[in-house]
Amino acid sequence: MSDLTPEILLHGYSIGIFPMAEHRDDPEIFWVDPRRRGVMPLNGFHISRSLARAMRRSTFHHTINHDFDGVVAGCADREDTWINAEITALYTALHHAGHAHSLEVWDGPALVGGVYGVTLGRAFFGESMFSRRTNASKMALAALVDRLRHAGFTLFDTQFLTEHLASLGAQEISRAEYHAQLDVAKRGTARFDAGDLVSFQDVLQRMTQMS
Repeated sequence: MSDLTPEILLHGYSIGIFPMAEHRDDPEIFWVDPRRRGVMPLNGFHISRSLARAMRRSTFHHTINHDFDGVVAGCADREDTWINAEITALYTALHHAGHAHSLEVWDGPALVGGVYGVTLGRAFFGESMFSRRTNASKMALAALVDRLRHAGFTLFDTQFLTEHLASLGAQEISRAEYHAQLDVAKRGTARFDAGDLVSFQDVLQRMTQMS
């Protein structure tokens, strides 16, 4: 067990680093400060034709902060994961303190996708996402970007740039540029739970009007 506390965790985010573990069975947690940082421009989320069609026809719905534990468990439910027991406990504590949030995607009563992360000022630090249905995680990200944009956030940190995130519009920036954006974002104020929940069809319409 490390000496990490939720307060130390928040301080880490405020200076541009985040914690990880090698594997769920590895108790050691280390700090990461990538030389190149993944970010999702809040006005640059890319909705492909196939994703737009799926959102238009979807019967899924989404919620926020309804099942944080379920989302973290869904993200950890894979063969190779960095989410160990201590990380789960730390982020659960941050959630109870109002600093970590989840967005859930539902197919009826079944949790089929979601994403969770940490907020600090007007910055959202995405931690992980999962999908149990085709397009569920993409829809979760679309709804998340829409929420962050309308709530006044200015930075969506994805930590790393994956091929999946790049296909949705994420970019890679230098450490210096990231810290410049973080310095501005952490001084502001935004509420993750601000605003009403809207359907995926409404998310699509708002994003289409924006582009």
